[in-house]
This record gives sequence, structure tokens and C-alpha cells, in this order.
Amino acid sequence: MKIRILGAAAGGGFPQWNCNCRNCSGLRGGTLRARARSQSSIAASGDGEHWLLFNASPDVLQQLRGFPALQPGRALRDSAIAAILLIDAQIDHSTGLLMLREHLQPHALWCTAAVHEDLSGAYPLFPLLSAYCGLDWHELPLAREVAVDGVPGLTLSALALHSNAPPYSPYRDRPREGDNVGISLIAANGRRLFYAPGLGEMTPAVWGAMREADCVLVDGTLWTDDELIRLGVSSRRAREMGHLPLSGAGGMLAWLARLPDSTRKVLIHINNTNPVLDEDSPEHAELAARGVELAWDGMEITL
Repeated sequence: MKIRILGAAAGGGFPQWNCNCRNCSGLRGGTLRARARSQSSIAASGDGEHWLLFNASPDVLQQLRGFPALQPGRALRDSAIAAILLIDAQIDHSTGLLMLREHLQPHALWCTAAVHEDLSGAYPLFPLLSAYCGLDWHELPLAREVAVDGVPGLTLSALALHSNAPPYSPYRDRPREGDNVGISLIAANGRRLFYAPGLGEMTPAVWGAMREADCVLVDGTLWTDDELIRLGVSSRRAREMGHLPLSGAGGMLAWLARLPDSTRKVLIHINNTNPVLDEDSPEHAELAARGVELAWDGMEITL
């Protein structure tokens, strides 16, 4: 199984277009040692030829240009993207579908009924796309292993997460099961990846999936629960937005420390304000000391 990190940042990317925090201004000015990152998305394949795209970020065209394997030359109009899976209905995970509207046939798209409802009503992206290539929707079941047509060598199982619905959703702050999912990806050789870029609470089911995985690719959005409050850019805590902070008691790093040493631990969906982006910061050094990696655009994982 091959996994390509197409985008490793949270919504807005890094640097964010309108942000002058220490990280964003430092990267623009050349005073910060860090990598630019686009908005969160990955692609996975069991054979290196047919790919499952997870989320379609607003940066999707840039991401596809940076990964030639997704643009084979088998026909005049062609793509190696065999199917698309949305883990939630967030704008930064779905708006890229508009950029893929020139497809010659409906995109095979997998998501839960809850995500389908938000993207058909409050944010009517799916009806809009019906005027272009259209979508062939497959309801993503929970807690059941399924194969995705057109993506040989991979099976997956979706797990409902305790997170939050998008800000535009009528279910914001009262989320339903299926608003956010984590995905266990299983290769033909039995190796597993657990992918959850938005994870607000550790539950027994999530912890079980993480312990079964050979690699976890999980939420690293914010360093502290009050990071955005202290910077004056939001009144909401990380957990209120559906993201477990990295540091502190019960934070993501504390949970990752409990996994076996053999588990590869990678953080994704990094917010532009997170001090771990600064490669000279003590927070970045702490990740290295703990054996935790920070995903970057173009990173590849083979299992």
C-alpha cells in the first residue's frame, strides 16, 4: 500500500493568505525554517496505478500537478483517481470537487449519509456538480470493512469520530454519528494505516483502531487547547472545534506515547499557528524526541 500526502496543513494552508502570525510572516520573510504546506488531503493505492483520493481540498489542482502518478497518459482526458472519499463535509475537504468538474463521467464518491446531507443542503455542492460531471454516490458504512470498486488491493473500514460538524452545518455543536470519520486502510498484505485528520476525543473504538495500525496519520492541528484564543484569532478551544490538542494531559502526544514502538506516528492537518511548524522550535524538537513525524506535502508512506 502506498500513501501520498498531497496536503498536510489545516484549512487555509501554510502560510495562510491573510495571516501574519509568527509562523506565516516568518515563512514569507525567510526568517523561519519551515516548509509551506497546502490543505489536508492524501491519496492511497494498492497497486500504484489506481488511487483513492481522500478529500478534495481547495488546493487540489496544485496537489495533482505535484504528483504525476495521478495524471497517466492513457487517453486524451485521463486520471488515475478511481474514487474519492470525504471524511467530513468541511469546506477545506470538499470544495476541490468543483475543480474536478471536467471529469468525463460522474466521480465515484464515498461519504456517510450525514456528510451527504450537509453537502446537498446547507452547502449544496452535490446538486451544483450535477450540472457538470455529476457524482456517483456510495454511502460509506460505519464499522464494516468494504472494498472500493476500481481501487484493487485495498479495503477500508470507517469509524465514527467524536468531533464537530462544519460551521455552516445546522448540526454544528450537536454533531451526529457520521459527521466525521476516521479510516482504517488495509493492504492486501494485512498492513494497516489509521487516518484521522480531525479527532476531538479519544474513544475506546478509536484507540483500538490506532493500536491495530502499523502507521497512524492523525490530527496535529493545534499545540495547545487555547492556542487560537491566546493569539486572538478565535474564541474557541481546539476541542470545541473537534481537534484534540497535541500537548497537555490527554493530548495527542500523550496518547501516541502509549502506542507500541513499532507503530509509525505521523501528524497531519497542522494549523498555520502551530509552533511545531518552526523546525527550530522546542515543540518541533519534542516531536523528534518522541519519535513523532510531521507530515509534509509530497511525503510518501509505504506499508
